[in-house]
Amino acid sequence: MVPCGTSVKLEMESGSISDQGCLWLCRLVLVAKLKISGFMKKAWKIGADDPRKVVHGIKVGLALALVSVFYYTRPLYNGVGGTAMWAIMTVVVVFEFTVGGSLYKGLNRAIATLSAGALAVGIHWLASKSGETAEHIILGSAVFLLSSAATFSRFIPTVRIQFDYGITIFILTFSLVALSGYRVDELFELAERRLSTIAIGVSICLLACILVCPVWAGEELHLLITRNMEKLADSLVVCVDKYLKEGGIDGDKEASCQNLQGYKCVLNSKASEDSLANLARWEPAHGRFRFRYPWRQYQKVSAAMRYCAYCIETLDGCINSETQAPESIKKHISDVCVKLSLECSKVLKELASSIKSMKKSSRINYLVGEMNAAVEELLDAFRSLQQADSVPLFESLPLVTVASLLIEISARTDRVVDAVEDLASLACFEPADSEKPELSKPPTSSLSSIVSQGDDAMKALQQV
Repeated sequence: MVPCGTSVKLEMESGSISDQGCLWLCRLVLVAKLKISGFMKKAWKIGADDPRKVVHGIKVGLALALVSVFYYTRPLYNGVGGTAMWAIMTVVVVFEFTVGGSLYKGLNRAIATLSAGALAVGIHWLASKSGETAEHIILGSAVFLLSSAATFSRFIPTVRIQFDYGITIFILTFSLVALSGYRVDELFELAERRLSTIAIGVSICLLACILVCPVWAGEELHLLITRNMEKLADSLVVCVDKYLKEGGIDGDKEASCQNLQGYKCVLNSKASEDSLANLARWEPAHGRFRFRYPWRQYQKVSAAMRYCAYCIETLDGCINSETQAPESIKKHISDVCVKLSLECSKVLKELASSIKSMKKSSRINYLVGEMNAAVEELLDAFRSLQQADSVPLFESLPLVTVASLLIEISARTDRVVDAVEDLASLACFEPADSEKPELSKPPTSSLSSIVSQGDDAMKALQQV
């Protein structure tokens, strides 16, 4: 009985192990299938959201296919002396998503290769005329000094922004040509072939980038600024509504929450804006953007927008604060706070429309006047709240913070107006289609006097 029982037990264990192995294999296949499916969905979404990225991949493939002709065609291959690989490397390294990025890298690579090659050939000629012993010293010293100086120059802000890639190529080319000259007899041919293959790669790269569905860094910067300004305007309105309205955000909550986070796009886009502004300076005139277009002014507009976004971020923090004002006090000034946020939003959206259409606005002065009038209404509401003896001072303090932030946002919005007006003047924006007569502007004082009046009212409320 024991041997039979043992045999049955071993068979059961063997079957269990095989079943577990099959389950593990099926689970592995299923997990791999899910990961591949998820990756394909993400890739499809990226391509569907921005088809230009798919076109960019096609352009890179086209440029590499054209360069590969130098490998497949014997006369062309013999003409470049077997150094066609440098052309392929140039296309891979230089080709960027925007025209400005490709021009930046292509011109830096071409100029750095030409200057480094000429300098290396000259130093090699000088070293060869100085004798065998001095030749080693001259070449080694030249490589040390020029490489050290070029590397140090990368710490200079202006050089780092405009020519960082070119300096890297300069160091590489100079070292290769200078040191190769000691062992290679035909140094001039080596430098000439390297320069010609790089020129071929840069030319093919730039032609494919500019002629086939070009993506201009300047236009990308232009659209990014307008989108961020519209997001900033929507974020301000939603933030004030969420704080003051008892029922929370009206309408589509998901869309409202996305609009509420719009100010974060303004705060997080500084690196992209600086990069696009620097690349746009390398691009030729295109579309509505003339030669020597004031791209730096876009950075000033963006900086003014970020100052507004900082206040909105603080205002957003007031929503989740543990200390909240009673709803009865909120209702006393909710209408004027909402009105002020709407007026600031109208000003920002009008500025975004002006930048997008590249036309001066005929309504901006009227909208700024309405915004200043809303600030005065908010101050009047607080003065009336101060005179009410039934309102405890401690309960009104959270609302004082919100009101002071709204007044500061209106003041910083005025700075955005000034920055956009400077951009319109420097970029020669078109005049408005029809200069409408100035609408009856409410009697308002300057924004600085309004803020000073607000300071007096706030001090009175904060006195204990």
